[in-house]
Amino acid sequence: MDNETSYFEDEVFEVKDTRRTIKRFLKSMGRQKLRLAVVFLSIGIYTFFTIIAPLYSANVVDLIWNRIKEAAAGAAPFRITWEYGGRQIFILLMLYLISGVFYVLQSFLMASFAEKLNLQLRGEISRKLQRLPLSFYDRRQAGEIMSHATNDLEKMSEALQTGLLRFFMAIGTIVGSLVMMISFSVLLTVIFLIFMGISLFCTKIVSRKTLKYAARRQSCIGKMNGLIEEAYSGRMIIKAFNYEDASSRKIHEASEELASAAQKTDFMMNAINPAIRIVNRCGLVMIAVFGGLMLLDGRLTPGRFQAFFQYVNQAGEPITEMSFMINSMQSALASVERVYELLDEEEISPDPELPRQLGKPQGNVDFSHVRFGYSPDKILMDDISFSVKSGQKIAIVGSTGAGKTTLINLLMRFYEVNGGGIFLDGADTRELTRASLRSNFGMVLQDTWLFEGTIAENIAYGRPEATREEI
Repeated sequence: MDNETSYFEDEVFEVKDTRRTIKRFLKSMGRQKLRLAVVFLSIGIYTFFTIIAPLYSANVVDLIWNRIKEAAAGAAPFRITWEYGGRQIFILLMLYLISGVFYVLQSFLMASFAEKLNLQLRGEISRKLQRLPLSFYDRRQAGEIMSHATNDLEKMSEALQTGLLRFFMAIGTIVGSLVMMISFSVLLTVIFLIFMGISLFCTKIVSRKTLKYAARRQSCIGKMNGLIEEAYSGRMIIKAFNYEDASSRKIHEASEELASAAQKTDFMMNAINPAIRIVNRCGLVMIAVFGGLMLLDGRLTPGRFQAFFQYVNQAGEPITEMSFMINSMQSALASVERVYELLDEEEISPDPELPRQLGKPQGNVDFSHVRFGYSPDKILMDDISFSVKSGQKIAIVGSTGAGKTTLINLLMRFYEVNGGGIFLDGADTRELTRASLRSNFGMVLQDTWLFEGTIAENIAYGRPEATREEI
């Protein structure tokens, strides 16, 4: 009945639509259904041998005990032969060995299943990110997007390998153990259930506060990570404006806040284990006292007495771990739901099925009554019209925020206009594919970004086939 697990080591977030998320998650798991079916088969075989082994051990212990009594009475010397004890011990060893083999097998298969599913969803996220408009990235922080592809999927994978696997194992083990315990002694089983009920009640009380503190800790982690990311990305600006002390102070305050939240969370997590152990110890003492009396009265054999304690451990630990398993799966569902929210984001409008072909571009650009805003309720440009003829050199001058970059973004179709149209050589840019449109422009961004590789490779990023002379 001892439990060394920290039941609430995982943060739990509320799932907005549990049924829809589970239904969609099952659909995602459908591609791995054969592997999952083998996992369930392994769990069933493991559970069967786990339940049978203590029952068979009762017969082995009783056999040895009877041989000891015979030797004590002087009827025969005490010996363990193949016929009397050796074969039975070997069979018992095989039962535990088979149980262990299937435990390793199901753990390996579940890990493989979880990682395959992780890879599948990560691939979907990767492809989705290529189809999202820039407006999506304007609304989201980079760390938040990365968290979906890393933390959320890792949490899902971990929950499948621990929470879900242990949950299914626990159901079979608890039911089987309780059935065997009742067949041995109804009284001892009732005592066990009473003390398990008390420990579960204590767990429930503590879990409410623990989950609240855990959610607070996670919020503080997100806040601190955001500050660290900003400080690292904007380190040049911070140094240029002598803002090092203020930036450090903000991160220090966030760290203090996180430390306080983590301290409360860790205390609640670590406080529950000793409390439950005390209750479980009391239950073991009561079972030992009443079981001992039944043993002395002859109502319970030594083999069944020790087998009952094996079933107590087999059923007790999963019961006390049940809250951790449920919390783990709830947290995983919330993570999966956030992944699906990303996968459901509105994508960029598709290219036309029959796009126009420009042939050899001349470079005539026309903005005709263009209307645009980064959000529909906040229009930044209204009825903008101008023309640029082929061969002209145009400079767009204005203060920061005047809309210079926005004009270029609209011309390249990084954003869609809310009204009017933009024309290249008389062709509406919406009638062209984005690839063909952008292939007609050379663009030097105001923020320089170097990818991994040589300088030459970075210069030729848009044209990998460029010769050294062209570079």
